Amino acid sequence: MNRKKFIGWVVSIVLTLFLWCVPTDFFGIEGLSVVEQRIIAIFVLAACLWISEPIPIWTSSVLVMVLMLLTTSDSMLAFLRPENLDLVTDKSNLVEGSSILFISYKAIMAAFADPTVMLFMGGFVLAIAATKYKFDAALAKVLMKPFGNKPSMVMLGFILITALFSMFMSNTATAAMMLAILTPVLASLKESKGRIGLALAIPVAANVGGMGTPIGTPPNATAVKYLTDNLGQAVSFGGWMMIMVPIVILILFLSWLFLQKFFPFEKGETVNVEIEGSFDKSPKAWIVYITFIVTILLWVTGKFTGVNSFSVALIPFAVFTVCGIFDKNDLKKVDWDVLWLVAGGFALGVGLDKTGLAEHLVSAIPFNTWPVMLVVVGSGLLCIIMSTFMSNSATAALLIPILAAVGTGMTEQLAPLGGAATLLVGIALSASLAMSLPISTPPNALAYAKGFIKTKDMAVVGIFVGIIGMIISYAVLIFASKIGLSVC
Repeated sequence: MNRKKFIGWVVSIVLTLFLWCVPTDFFGIEGLSVVEQRIIAIFVLAACLWISEPIPIWTSSVLVMVLMLLTTSDSMLAFLRPENLDLVTDKSNLVEGSSILFISYKAIMAAFADPTVMLFMGGFVLAIAATKYKFDAALAKVLMKPFGNKPSMVMLGFILITALFSMFMSNTATAAMMLAILTPVLASLKESKGRIGLALAIPVAANVGGMGTPIGTPPNATAVKYLTDNLGQAVSFGGWMMIMVPIVILILFLSWLFLQKFFPFEKGETVNVEIEGSFDKSPKAWIVYITFIVTILLWVTGKFTGVNSFSVALIPFAVFTVCGIFDKNDLKKVDWDVLWLVAGGFALGVGLDKTGLAEHLVSAIPFNTWPVMLVVVGSGLLCIIMSTFMSNSATAALLIPILAAVGTGMTEQLAPLGGAATLLVGIALSASLAMSLPISTPPNALAYAKGFIKTKDMAVVGIFVGIIGMIISYAVLIFASKIGLSVC
Protein backbone atom coordinates (compact mmCIF):
# COMPACT_ATOMS: atom_id res chain seq x y z
CA MET A 1 0.00 0.00 0.00
CA ASN A 2 1.45 3.37 -1.02
CA ARG A 3 1.60 6.42 1.24
CA LYS A 4 -1.39 8.18 -0.33
CA LYS A 5 -3.67 5.18 0.12
CA PHE A 6 -2.46 4.64 3.68
CA ILE A 7 -3.25 8.25 4.59
CA GLY A 8 -6.67 7.89 2.94
CA TRP A 9 -7.46 4.84 5.07
CA VAL A 10 -6.23 6.47 8.29
CA VAL A 11 -8.23 9.68 7.76
CA SER A 12 -11.36 7.75 6.77
CA ILE A 13 -11.25 5.41 9.76
CA VAL A 14 -10.35 8.08 12.34
CA LEU A 15 -13.13 10.45 11.22
CA THR A 16 -15.67 7.63 11.09
CA LEU A 17 -14.80 6.30 14.55
CA PHE A 18 -14.88 9.81 16.00
CA LEU A 19 -18.37 10.50 14.63
CA TRP A 20 -19.51 7.03 15.66
CA CYS A 21 -18.39 7.37 19.28
CA VAL A 22 -19.19 10.98 20.25
CA PRO A 23 -22.47 11.67 22.13
CA THR A 24 -25.44 12.32 19.84
CA ASP A 25 -25.83 15.87 21.17
CA PHE A 26 -22.40 16.67 19.64
CA PHE A 27 -24.13 17.12 16.26
CA GLY A 28 -26.53 19.77 17.54
CA ILE A 29 -29.49 18.05 15.87
CA GLU A 30 -32.51 17.74 18.11
CA GLY A 31 -33.92 14.21 18.41
CA LEU A 32 -30.96 12.52 16.68
CA SER A 33 -31.00 8.78 17.39
CA VAL A 34 -28.02 6.47 17.70
CA VAL A 35 -28.94 4.83 14.39
CA GLU A 36 -29.00 8.20 12.63
CA GLN A 37 -25.58 8.92 14.15
CA ARG A 38 -24.28 5.69 12.63
CA ILE A 39 -25.66 6.71 9.23
CA ILE A 40 -23.77 10.02 9.52
CA ALA A 41 -20.56 8.15 10.34
CA ILE A 42 -21.03 5.72 7.43
CA PHE A 43 -21.86 8.63 5.11
CA VAL A 44 -18.59 10.36 6.08
CA LEU A 45 -16.71 7.08 5.61
CA ALA A 46 -18.14 6.76 2.09
CA ALA A 47 -17.24 10.37 1.27
CA CYS A 48 -13.66 9.94 2.53
CA LEU A 49 -13.16 6.67 0.65
CA TRP A 50 -14.67 8.03 -2.55
CA ILE A 51 -12.49 11.15 -2.40
CA SER A 52 -9.18 9.57 -1.38
CA GLU A 53 -9.74 6.25 -3.23
CA PRO A 54 -7.54 3.97 -1.10
CA ILE A 55 -9.69 1.21 -2.63
CA PRO A 56 -11.73 1.26 -5.86
CA ILE A 57 -14.84 3.41 -5.36
CA TRP A 58 -17.25 0.56 -6.18
CA THR A 59 -15.79 -1.55 -3.37
CA SER A 60 -16.41 1.38 -1.02
CA SER A 61 -20.09 1.13 -1.98
CA VAL A 62 -20.17 -2.57 -1.15
CA LEU A 63 -18.52 -1.82 2.22
CA VAL A 64 -21.11 0.87 2.93
CA MET A 65 -24.00 -1.51 2.24
CA VAL A 66 -22.54 -4.23 4.45
CA LEU A 67 -21.91 -1.79 7.32
CA MET A 68 -25.47 -0.52 7.03
CA LEU A 69 -26.83 -4.06 7.17
CA LEU A 70 -24.76 -4.93 10.25
CA THR A 71 -25.21 -1.70 12.22
CA THR A 72 -28.40 0.12 11.16
CA SER A 73 -30.87 -2.48 9.87
CA ASP A 74 -33.38 -4.76 11.56
CA SER A 75 -30.82 -7.52 10.89
CA MET A 76 -28.05 -5.75 12.79
CA LEU A 77 -25.53 -7.39 15.10
CA ALA A 78 -27.22 -8.12 18.43
CA PHE A 79 -24.61 -6.42 20.61
CA LEU A 80 -25.04 -3.16 18.63
CA ARG A 81 -28.79 -3.01 19.20
CA PRO A 82 -29.78 -0.27 21.66
CA GLU A 83 -31.18 -1.83 24.82
CA ASN A 84 -34.93 -1.88 25.55
CA LEU A 85 -35.81 -0.53 22.10
CA ASP A 86 -37.89 -2.14 19.37
CA LEU A 87 -36.60 -2.60 15.82
CA VAL A 88 -39.16 -0.44 13.99
CA THR A 89 -38.84 0.09 10.22
CA ASP A 90 -42.14 1.91 9.65
CA LYS A 91 -42.81 5.42 10.97
CA SER A 92 -46.45 4.55 11.59
CA ASN A 93 -45.31 2.01 14.20
CA LEU A 94 -42.90 4.38 15.93
CA VAL A 95 -43.65 4.65 19.65
CA GLU A 96 -42.00 7.51 21.53
CA GLY A 97 -39.56 6.22 24.15
CA SER A 98 -39.81 2.57 23.23
CA SER A 99 -38.59 2.35 19.65
CA ILE A 100 -36.16 3.82 17.12
CA LEU A 101 -36.44 3.76 13.35
CA PHE A 102 -34.17 1.15 11.80
CA ILE A 103 -33.76 0.28 8.13
CA SER A 104 -35.28 -2.88 6.71
CA TYR A 105 -32.46 -5.12 5.51
CA LYS A 106 -34.58 -5.81 2.42
CA ALA A 107 -34.61 -2.09 1.56
CA ILE A 108 -30.80 -1.96 1.68
CA MET A 109 -30.38 -5.08 -0.45
CA ALA A 110 -33.05 -3.85 -2.87
CA ALA A 111 -30.80 -0.89 -3.74
CA PHE A 112 -28.89 -3.11 -6.18
CA ALA A 113 -32.13 -4.27 -7.84
CA ASP A 114 -33.56 -0.76 -7.98
CA PRO A 115 -35.44 -0.03 -11.25
CA THR A 116 -32.92 2.73 -12.00
CA VAL A 117 -30.06 0.23 -11.78
CA MET A 118 -31.97 -2.00 -14.20
CA LEU A 119 -32.42 0.98 -16.52
CA PHE A 120 -28.69 1.54 -16.53
CA MET A 121 -27.96 -2.16 -17.05
CA GLY A 122 -30.28 -2.17 -20.07
CA GLY A 123 -28.19 0.62 -21.55
CA PHE A 124 -25.01 -1.41 -20.98
CA VAL A 125 -26.54 -4.45 -22.67
CA LEU A 126 -27.52 -2.40 -25.73
CA ALA A 127 -24.03 -0.90 -25.96
CA ILE A 128 -22.27 -4.28 -25.62
CA ALA A 129 -24.43 -5.85 -28.34
CA ALA A 130 -23.92 -2.86 -30.64
CA THR A 131 -20.14 -3.12 -30.25
CA LYS A 132 -20.15 -6.91 -30.66
CA TYR A 133 -21.83 -6.64 -34.05
CA LYS A 134 -19.89 -3.46 -35.02
CA PHE A 135 -23.08 -1.42 -35.21
CA ASP A 136 -21.38 1.54 -33.53
CA ALA A 137 -18.33 1.72 -35.83
CA ALA A 138 -20.41 1.19 -38.98
CA LEU A 139 -22.84 3.88 -37.89
CA ALA A 140 -19.96 6.26 -37.13
CA LYS A 141 -18.59 5.64 -40.63
CA VAL A 142 -21.93 6.54 -42.23
CA LEU A 143 -22.48 9.57 -40.02
CA MET A 144 -18.99 11.02 -40.61
CA LYS A 145 -19.28 10.97 -44.42
CA PRO A 146 -21.26 14.24 -44.79
CA PHE A 147 -18.63 16.25 -42.88
CA GLY A 148 -15.93 16.04 -45.55
CA ASN A 149 -12.32 16.95 -44.75
CA LYS A 150 -12.53 20.61 -43.70
CA PRO A 151 -11.07 20.73 -40.14
CA SER A 152 -13.93 22.68 -38.56
CA MET A 153 -16.53 20.35 -40.07
CA VAL A 154 -14.60 17.21 -39.15
CA MET A 155 -14.42 18.49 -35.56
CA LEU A 156 -18.17 19.17 -35.61
CA GLY A 157 -18.78 15.67 -36.94
CA PHE A 158 -16.76 14.05 -34.18
CA ILE A 159 -18.49 16.20 -31.55
CA LEU A 160 -22.01 15.37 -32.73
CA ILE A 161 -21.41 11.65 -33.27
CA THR A 162 -19.56 11.22 -29.95
CA ALA A 163 -22.35 13.05 -28.12
CA LEU A 164 -25.02 10.94 -29.85
CA PHE A 165 -23.32 7.66 -28.90
CA SER A 166 -22.69 8.90 -25.37
CA MET A 167 -26.42 9.36 -24.85
CA PHE A 168 -26.96 5.60 -25.10
CA MET A 169 -23.53 4.15 -24.33
CA SER A 170 -21.05 4.60 -21.50
CA ASN A 171 -19.17 7.85 -22.09
CA THR A 172 -15.96 5.93 -21.34
CA ALA A 173 -16.69 3.31 -24.02
CA THR A 174 -17.76 6.03 -26.46
CA ALA A 175 -14.61 8.07 -25.88
CA ALA A 176 -12.44 4.97 -26.24
CA MET A 177 -14.08 4.04 -29.55
CA MET A 178 -13.96 7.55 -31.02
CA LEU A 179 -10.36 8.11 -29.89
CA ALA A 180 -9.39 4.83 -31.54
CA ILE A 181 -10.84 6.20 -34.78
CA LEU A 182 -9.30 9.65 -34.31
CA THR A 183 -5.80 8.74 -33.06
CA PRO A 184 -4.38 7.72 -36.49
CA VAL A 185 -5.83 10.93 -37.91
CA LEU A 186 -4.18 13.03 -35.18
CA ALA A 187 -0.86 11.23 -35.67
CA SER A 188 -0.91 12.11 -39.38
CA LEU A 189 -1.43 15.83 -38.69
CA LYS A 190 1.47 18.17 -38.05
CA GLU A 191 1.82 19.48 -34.51
CA SER A 192 -0.50 22.46 -34.16
CA LYS A 193 -3.17 24.00 -31.95
CA GLY A 194 -5.80 22.56 -34.28
CA ARG A 195 -4.67 19.02 -33.47
CA ILE A 196 -5.05 19.77 -29.74
CA GLY A 197 -8.56 21.14 -30.27
CA LEU A 198 -9.61 18.09 -32.27
CA ALA A 199 -8.31 15.77 -29.54
CA LEU A 200 -10.14 17.77 -26.86
CA ALA A 201 -13.40 17.59 -28.81
CA ILE A 202 -13.86 13.90 -27.94
CA PRO A 203 -13.89 14.11 -24.11
CA VAL A 204 -15.98 17.30 -24.21
CA ALA A 205 -18.59 15.66 -26.44
CA ALA A 206 -18.57 12.38 -24.48
CA ASN A 207 -19.07 14.16 -21.14
CA VAL A 208 -21.72 16.60 -22.36
CA GLY A 209 -23.52 14.06 -24.56
CA GLY A 210 -24.23 11.85 -21.55
CA MET A 211 -26.51 14.59 -20.19
CA GLY A 212 -29.00 13.93 -23.00
CA THR A 213 -30.74 10.79 -21.68
CA PRO A 214 -31.52 9.25 -18.28
CA ILE A 215 -29.09 6.41 -19.06
CA GLY A 216 -26.31 8.69 -20.32
CA THR A 217 -24.42 8.85 -17.01
CA PRO A 218 -24.86 7.49 -13.45
CA PRO A 219 -25.63 10.99 -12.02
CA ASN A 220 -28.64 11.18 -14.35
CA ALA A 221 -29.86 7.82 -13.08
CA THR A 222 -29.38 8.93 -9.47
CA ALA A 223 -31.46 12.08 -10.05
CA VAL A 224 -34.19 10.03 -11.76
CA LYS A 225 -34.32 7.62 -8.83
CA TYR A 226 -34.79 10.33 -6.19
CA LEU A 227 -37.28 12.31 -8.24
CA THR A 228 -39.34 9.16 -8.80
CA ASP A 229 -39.11 7.44 -5.42
CA ASN A 230 -38.54 10.22 -2.88
CA LEU A 231 -40.41 13.11 -4.47
CA GLY A 232 -43.09 11.21 -6.37
CA GLN A 233 -42.24 12.82 -9.72
CA ALA A 234 -42.04 10.08 -12.36
CA VAL A 235 -39.41 10.94 -14.98
CA SER A 236 -40.13 9.97 -18.58
CA PHE A 237 -37.35 9.16 -21.02
CA GLY A 238 -38.88 11.38 -23.70
CA GLY A 239 -39.55 14.21 -21.24
CA TRP A 240 -35.91 14.16 -20.15
CA MET A 241 -34.65 14.25 -23.75
CA MET A 242 -37.05 17.04 -24.73
CA ILE A 243 -35.30 19.38 -22.29
CA MET A 244 -31.79 17.94 -22.15
CA VAL A 245 -31.04 17.50 -25.85
CA PRO A 246 -31.41 21.27 -26.53
CA ILE A 247 -29.09 21.91 -23.56
CA VAL A 248 -26.56 19.45 -24.98
CA ILE A 249 -26.76 21.01 -28.46
CA LEU A 250 -26.28 24.55 -27.14
CA ILE A 251 -23.29 23.61 -24.99
CA LEU A 252 -21.66 21.60 -27.78
CA PHE A 253 -22.20 24.36 -30.35
CA LEU A 254 -20.53 26.95 -28.11
CA SER A 255 -17.76 24.47 -27.25
CA TRP A 256 -17.17 23.89 -30.97
CA LEU A 257 -16.83 27.63 -31.55
CA PHE A 258 -14.53 27.95 -28.53
CA LEU A 259 -12.27 25.11 -29.70
CA GLN A 260 -11.97 26.66 -33.17
CA LYS A 261 -11.17 30.07 -31.70
CA PHE A 262 -8.48 28.99 -29.22
CA PHE A 263 -7.13 25.96 -31.08
CA PRO A 264 -7.29 26.96 -34.78
CA PHE A 265 -6.01 24.89 -37.69
CA GLU A 266 -3.71 26.51 -40.21
CA LYS A 267 -5.28 27.84 -43.39
CA GLY A 268 -5.67 25.25 -46.11
CA GLU A 269 -5.11 22.32 -43.77
CA THR A 270 -7.33 19.27 -44.32
CA VAL A 271 -8.28 16.32 -42.15
CA ASN A 272 -8.93 12.97 -43.82
CA VAL A 273 -10.85 10.44 -41.74
CA GLU A 274 -10.98 6.79 -42.78
CA ILE A 275 -13.11 4.43 -40.70
CA GLU A 276 -12.94 0.71 -41.35
CA GLY A 277 -15.92 -1.56 -41.04
CA SER A 278 -19.40 -1.99 -42.48
CA PHE A 279 -22.82 -3.10 -41.27
CA ASP A 280 -23.00 -6.79 -40.41
CA LYS A 281 -25.85 -8.36 -42.40
CA SER A 282 -26.18 -11.61 -40.43
CA PRO A 283 -29.59 -12.51 -38.89
CA LYS A 284 -28.31 -11.85 -35.36
CA ALA A 285 -26.98 -8.45 -36.39
CA TRP A 286 -30.40 -7.53 -37.79
CA ILE A 287 -31.98 -8.54 -34.49
CA VAL A 288 -29.56 -6.17 -32.73
CA TYR A 289 -30.34 -3.29 -35.10
CA ILE A 290 -34.11 -3.73 -34.83
CA THR A 291 -34.06 -4.21 -31.05
CA PHE A 292 -31.85 -1.14 -30.65
CA ILE A 293 -34.26 1.03 -32.66
CA VAL A 294 -37.40 -0.39 -31.04
CA THR A 295 -35.98 0.08 -27.53
CA ILE A 296 -35.14 3.73 -28.17
CA LEU A 297 -38.57 4.34 -29.70
CA LEU A 298 -40.26 2.76 -26.67
CA TRP A 299 -38.15 4.90 -24.35
CA VAL A 300 -39.06 8.08 -26.19
CA THR A 301 -42.77 7.25 -26.55
CA GLY A 302 -43.35 5.97 -23.00
CA LYS A 303 -46.17 8.44 -22.34
CA PHE A 304 -48.12 7.00 -25.26
CA THR A 305 -47.39 3.29 -24.82
CA GLY A 306 -47.82 3.31 -21.04
CA VAL A 307 -44.63 1.27 -20.55
CA ASN A 308 -42.10 3.00 -18.31
CA SER A 309 -38.43 3.28 -19.24
CA PHE A 310 -37.36 0.88 -16.47
CA SER A 311 -39.41 -1.95 -17.96
CA VAL A 312 -38.30 -1.14 -21.49
CA ALA A 313 -34.64 -1.41 -20.42
CA LEU A 314 -35.01 -5.15 -19.84
CA ILE A 315 -36.47 -5.85 -23.31
CA PRO A 316 -33.08 -5.96 -25.10
CA PHE A 317 -31.69 -8.13 -22.29
CA ALA A 318 -34.49 -10.66 -22.83
CA VAL A 319 -34.33 -10.58 -26.64
CA PHE A 320 -30.54 -10.84 -26.85
CA THR A 321 -30.24 -13.70 -24.35
CA VAL A 322 -33.07 -15.73 -25.89
CA CYS A 323 -31.64 -15.28 -29.40
CA GLY A 324 -28.11 -16.22 -28.34
CA ILE A 325 -26.74 -12.76 -29.05
CA PHE A 326 -25.80 -12.00 -25.46
CA ASP A 327 -24.10 -14.91 -23.64
CA LYS A 328 -22.38 -15.39 -20.28
CA ASN A 329 -19.11 -13.98 -21.64
CA ASP A 330 -20.91 -10.80 -22.67
CA LEU A 331 -22.45 -10.63 -19.21
CA LYS A 332 -18.93 -10.22 -17.81
CA LYS A 333 -18.53 -7.07 -19.91
CA VAL A 334 -21.33 -5.24 -18.09
CA ASP A 335 -19.88 -2.42 -15.98
CA TRP A 336 -20.79 -4.04 -12.67
CA ASP A 337 -18.50 -1.64 -10.84
CA VAL A 338 -20.67 1.27 -11.97
CA LEU A 339 -23.84 -0.54 -10.93
CA TRP A 340 -22.43 -1.29 -7.47
CA LEU A 341 -21.31 2.32 -7.09
CA VAL A 342 -24.78 3.58 -7.96
CA ALA A 343 -26.40 1.00 -5.65
CA GLY A 344 -24.17 2.12 -2.77
CA GLY A 345 -25.31 5.68 -3.26
CA PHE A 346 -28.93 4.54 -3.30
CA ALA A 347 -28.37 2.58 -0.07
CA LEU A 348 -27.04 5.72 1.63
CA GLY A 349 -30.16 7.51 0.46
CA VAL A 350 -32.32 4.79 1.95
CA GLY A 351 -30.48 5.27 5.23
CA LEU A 352 -31.02 9.02 5.20
CA ASP A 353 -34.72 8.62 4.46
CA LYS A 354 -35.81 5.56 6.46
CA THR A 355 -34.09 6.50 9.73
CA GLY A 356 -35.56 10.01 9.70
CA LEU A 357 -32.08 11.58 9.42
CA ALA A 358 -32.98 13.54 6.29
CA GLU A 359 -35.91 15.21 8.07
CA HIS A 360 -33.73 16.05 11.06
CA LEU A 361 -30.99 17.52 8.86
CA VAL A 362 -33.43 19.72 6.96
CA SER A 363 -35.11 20.94 10.16
CA ALA A 364 -31.72 21.64 11.77
CA ILE A 365 -30.45 23.77 8.85
CA PRO A 366 -32.67 26.76 7.98
CA PHE A 367 -32.61 26.23 4.22
CA ASN A 368 -35.98 27.98 3.90
CA THR A 369 -34.35 31.22 5.06
CA TRP A 370 -31.64 31.10 2.38
CA PRO A 371 -32.06 32.75 -1.06
CA VAL A 372 -33.48 29.99 -3.25
CA MET A 373 -31.12 30.81 -6.13
CA LEU A 374 -28.17 30.41 -3.76
CA VAL A 375 -29.31 26.90 -2.85
CA VAL A 376 -29.87 25.88 -6.48
CA VAL A 377 -26.79 27.39 -8.14
CA GLY A 378 -24.57 26.96 -5.07
CA SER A 379 -25.26 23.23 -5.01
CA GLY A 380 -24.38 23.03 -8.71
CA LEU A 381 -21.09 24.84 -8.16
CA LEU A 382 -20.25 22.60 -5.23
CA CYS A 383 -20.96 19.57 -7.40
CA ILE A 384 -18.66 20.80 -10.18
CA ILE A 385 -15.84 21.49 -7.72
CA MET A 386 -16.18 18.07 -6.09
CA SER A 387 -16.56 16.23 -9.42
CA THR A 388 -13.39 17.84 -10.76
CA PHE A 389 -11.36 15.91 -8.21
CA MET A 390 -13.46 12.78 -7.65
CA SER A 391 -15.86 10.50 -9.52
CA ASN A 392 -18.93 12.35 -10.81
CA SER A 393 -21.02 9.30 -9.89
CA ALA A 394 -19.74 9.36 -6.32
CA THR A 395 -20.33 13.11 -6.07
CA ALA A 396 -23.92 12.75 -7.21
CA ALA A 397 -24.41 9.81 -4.83
CA LEU A 398 -23.30 12.03 -1.93
CA LEU A 399 -25.13 15.24 -2.82
CA ILE A 400 -28.44 14.15 -4.35
CA PRO A 401 -29.87 12.28 -1.30
CA ILE A 402 -29.27 15.33 0.91
CA LEU A 403 -30.63 17.78 -1.65
CA ALA A 404 -33.69 15.57 -2.21
CA ALA A 405 -34.51 16.17 1.46
CA VAL A 406 -33.76 19.87 1.04
CA GLY A 407 -36.08 20.00 -1.96
CA THR A 408 -38.88 18.48 0.10
CA GLY A 409 -38.44 21.16 2.75
CA MET A 410 -38.31 24.01 0.20
CA THR A 411 -41.22 23.06 -2.03
CA GLU A 412 -42.80 26.52 -2.08
CA GLN A 413 -39.55 28.44 -2.51
CA LEU A 414 -38.36 26.19 -5.37
CA ALA A 415 -41.69 26.27 -7.24
CA PRO A 416 -40.88 29.43 -9.30
CA LEU A 417 -37.64 27.81 -10.51
CA GLY A 418 -39.17 24.48 -11.48
CA GLY A 419 -39.34 22.80 -8.09
CA ALA A 420 -37.09 20.09 -6.72
CA ALA A 421 -36.58 18.77 -10.27
CA THR A 422 -34.43 21.81 -11.11
CA LEU A 423 -32.41 21.28 -7.94
CA LEU A 424 -31.69 17.58 -8.46
CA VAL A 425 -31.37 17.59 -12.25
CA GLY A 426 -29.04 20.60 -11.91
CA ILE A 427 -26.76 18.47 -9.73
CA ALA A 428 -26.74 15.64 -12.28
CA LEU A 429 -25.87 18.02 -15.12
CA SER A 430 -23.21 19.80 -13.07
CA ALA A 431 -21.50 16.48 -12.37
CA SER A 432 -21.16 15.89 -16.13
CA LEU A 433 -19.79 19.42 -16.67
CA ALA A 434 -16.76 18.87 -14.41
CA MET A 435 -13.96 18.16 -16.90
CA SER A 436 -11.06 20.49 -16.10
CA LEU A 437 -8.45 17.85 -15.25
CA PRO A 438 -7.35 14.49 -16.69
CA ILE A 439 -8.58 12.84 -13.47
CA SER A 440 -12.03 14.47 -13.66
CA THR A 441 -13.60 11.86 -15.93
CA PRO A 442 -12.50 8.66 -17.74
CA PRO A 443 -12.95 10.31 -21.20
CA ASN A 444 -10.55 13.06 -20.09
CA ALA A 445 -8.02 10.50 -18.88
CA LEU A 446 -8.28 8.51 -22.13
CA ALA A 447 -7.79 11.62 -24.28
CA TYR A 448 -4.88 12.85 -22.15
CA ALA A 449 -3.19 9.45 -22.35
CA LYS A 450 -2.94 9.75 -26.14
CA GLY A 451 -0.25 12.42 -25.64
CA PHE A 452 -1.72 15.20 -27.80
CA ILE A 453 -3.13 17.32 -24.93
CA LYS A 454 -1.49 19.26 -22.11
CA THR A 455 -3.17 19.68 -18.73
CA LYS A 456 -3.40 23.46 -19.13
CA ASP A 457 -5.27 23.05 -22.44
CA MET A 458 -7.77 20.70 -20.81
CA ALA A 459 -8.18 23.10 -17.88
CA VAL A 460 -8.97 26.06 -20.16
CA VAL A 461 -11.59 24.12 -22.11
CA GLY A 462 -12.99 22.45 -18.99
CA ILE A 463 -13.47 25.74 -17.15
CA PHE A 464 -15.20 27.28 -20.18
CA VAL A 465 -17.54 24.29 -20.64
CA GLY A 466 -18.27 24.18 -16.92
CA ILE A 467 -19.21 27.87 -16.67
CA ILE A 468 -21.16 28.15 -19.92
CA GLY A 469 -22.75 24.74 -19.32
CA MET A 470 -24.07 25.73 -15.89
CA ILE A 471 -25.50 28.99 -17.23
CA ILE A 472 -27.26 27.23 -20.12
CA SER A 473 -28.44 24.28 -18.02
CA TYR A 474 -30.09 26.29 -15.27
CA ALA A 475 -31.46 28.87 -17.72
CA VAL A 476 -33.13 26.18 -19.85
CA LEU A 477 -34.42 24.24 -16.82
CA ILE A 478 -36.00 27.36 -15.33
CA PHE A 479 -37.38 28.55 -18.70
CA ALA A 480 -38.84 25.11 -19.41
CA SER A 481 -40.66 25.17 -16.08
CA LYS A 482 -42.11 28.61 -16.94
CA ILE A 483 -43.68 27.26 -20.15
CA GLY A 484 -44.93 24.07 -18.51
CA LEU A 485 -42.25 21.63 -19.62
CA SER A 486 -40.59 19.20 -17.22
CA VAL A 487 -38.50 16.03 -17.22
CA CYS A 488 -41.35 14.46 -15.22
